[in-house]
Amino acid sequence: MKSAQPVPQEVVQQVADYFSILSEPMRLKILNLLRDGEKCVQELVEATETSQANVSKHLKVMLQAGILSRRTEGTSAYYRVEDGLIFELCNLVCDRLATRIEQQAQHFRAFTLSSKE
Repeated sequence: MKSAQPVPQEVVQQVADYFSILSEPMRLKILNLLRDGEKCVQELVEATETSQANVSKHLKVMLQAGILSRRTEGTSAYYRVEDGLIFELCNLVCDRLATRIEQQAQHFRAFTLSSKE
């Protein structure tokens, strides 16, 4: 069996930074809204029911990370998901969480059934 090679600190840091981008609930909301295609900032503000400054802050972080891309049309800025793998990653996490919740529910049902006897 091969032993794992040490990973350079800068690589570990980049991976951690990427995951930290997804650790913010508002960013996940925005990504979900962009799942069906690009939207302007105002559409995202209305859909998230938060301030433009808050939405813009999160868009900037995801843009700098290469997850989103931006185009301007007149005075409006439109954002879209540039890295489609982000949805695959989110789907994997959601599937894993759903499996865990289903397993927990089975344990609760088993406990409920056994305590009624």
